[in-house]
Amino acid sequence: MERGKAEEPGEAGEAAMRQHSPANSHSSGATTMTEGASVPTEGAAAAAAVAGPGNGPGLAYSAADEEKRRGVRRMKTTATGLLLLVALVYVLAKWAQSSGAGAWTGYVAAAAEAGMVGALADWFAVTALFRRPLGLPIPHTAIIPTKKDQLGVSLGEFVGENFLSADVVRRRLRAVGLGSRLGAWLAEPDHADRVTAELSTALRGALTVLRDSDVQAVVGEAITRRADAVEIAPGLGKTLDNVVSDGGHHRVVDLVCVRAHDWLVEHADSVMDAVEGGAPGWTPRFVDRKVGERVYRELLRFVTEMRDMPEHPARGAIDRFLTDFAADLQSDGDTRARVERLKSEILGRSEVQDVIASAWSSVRAMIVSAAEDERSELRLRVRAALLSLGARLSTDPVLRRKVDGWVEGAAVYVVTTYRSEITSLITDTVAGWDAEHTSKKIEAHIGRDLQFIRINGTVVGSLAGLAIYAVSRALGA
Repeated sequence: MERGKAEEPGEAGEAAMRQHSPANSHSSGATTMTEGASVPTEGAAAAAAVAGPGNGPGLAYSAADEEKRRGVRRMKTTATGLLLLVALVYVLAKWAQSSGAGAWTGYVAAAAEAGMVGALADWFAVTALFRRPLGLPIPHTAIIPTKKDQLGVSLGEFVGENFLSADVVRRRLRAVGLGSRLGAWLAEPDHADRVTAELSTALRGALTVLRDSDVQAVVGEAITRRADAVEIAPGLGKTLDNVVSDGGHHRVVDLVCVRAHDWLVEHADSVMDAVEGGAPGWTPRFVDRKVGERVYRELLRFVTEMRDMPEHPARGAIDRFLTDFAADLQSDGDTRARVERLKSEILGRSEVQDVIASAWSSVRAMIVSAAEDERSELRLRVRAALLSLGARLSTDPVLRRKVDGWVEGAAVYVVTTYRSEITSLITDTVAGWDAEHTSKKIEAHIGRDLQFIRINGTVVGSLAGLAIYAVSRALGA
C-alpha cells in the first residue's frame, strides 16, 4: 500500500488496536492520527476495531484477536531470529573453512546452508497464505485474500454435503435417542414445572403481541362465515322433534304457566285496567268494569287449569304445534328459507357482531389469568400432561420410536429443503468479509502454529543438509 493513502478498514482497525493496547495505555484520552485518519482512543478505538466498516457482517476483531497477533509476532521474531542464527553460523563456518580450521567446518556449513534454504522456503509458503511475499506479484500467493470467496463456497459445500445430508442427520439423531432422553427429562417434576412456566410465558407473550381488533375481526368473520355456510333449520327441527318426543318441553310449559299465573295474581288491576281502556267510549263505566273482571277471571282460570292439568287441551295443542313445526323445519322449503333469512338478519345485526367480537376479549383475559396463576387448572393440566408424556416416553418403546421418527422426519425435511439457504449463510457471510481483515484475523488464530513450520523447516533442513553432506563425503571417500 502506498504511503499517504488511507489505510484499508481492516488495517485501520488493527492500527487502532495497536495504538490502544495495554503497552500503549499512556495515550489514553488522546487522539492518534493514523495514515491521515483520526482514530479515537480507549473505548471508541475498541468499538471501531470490533465494528469497523471493513470488518464485514459477523466478523469482529476483538482484543483477544490482538493478543493472538502479538503472540504471532513473537513467534515470527523467533523464527526469523533462528534464520539469522543459521545464516551467521553459515558465514562463520565458511570463514573457518577458508582459514583451514578443519573438516568439521564443511559439515557445519552444509547444515547451516540447508537450514537457511528450509527456513526461506517455509517462510515463503507461510507468507503466501496471507500476502504476496516481498510484495511481488507471484502467482498462487496471497491465497486467503484472493481466494476468500472460493473458500467460502467450498466451506458451504463441505458443510452441506457432510453435515446437512439426510443420512447424516438421521444417523446422528438416531444415535442421540431423543425420545428416551426427552422422556427421562420430562418425567422429572422440576423439569415439567419449568416447561409449564416457559409455555405460560410464551402464551402470555403471544397474546400480548396479538392486537385485539385483528383477532376480533378474524373470529367474527370466521363465526359468521361458518354460520352462513351451514343450514341450521334441519338440525333445529331434529333437535326439537327429539325434545318433544321425550317430553322435555313439558317443564318449559309448566314454568311458563306458573309464571303466568303468578303474574296474573300480582297484576290483576293492570289486566282489568287494560281491558277497560280498550272498551268503546259509549259504554258505561260499570259495564267496562264488569267485563274487565270477567275477562280477568276467565284468563286466570284458563292459566290455572293449564298449570294444574297435564292433559289440558291447550297443552296438547302446544305439543301438536311443536311436532308440526319440527317437521316443517326438516322438510318444508318455505319454513327452512324463513329460518335462514332470520339467521342472516340476526347475524348481520351490529349488536350480534359486537357480542361475537367481544368474546375474544373474555377468552384472552381468561387464558392470560390461567397462564399467570401457578395453581390454575390450565397449568395443572399442562403439567400433568407433560409428566404423563415423560413417563410414557420412558416406558413405551412404540411411542419413543414414533417421536424419534417425527423428529427425524422434521429435521430431514428442514435440512433437505433449506440446505441451500443454510449453506448460503456461510458463503454470503464470508463473501461480505473484508479480504485484508479476514486474512489478518485468520493469521491471528493460526499464525503462531504456522511459525512453528518455519522453525521446523530450519531444523529439519539443517539435519537434512548435514545428512546429505555426510553421505556425499562418505561416498566420495
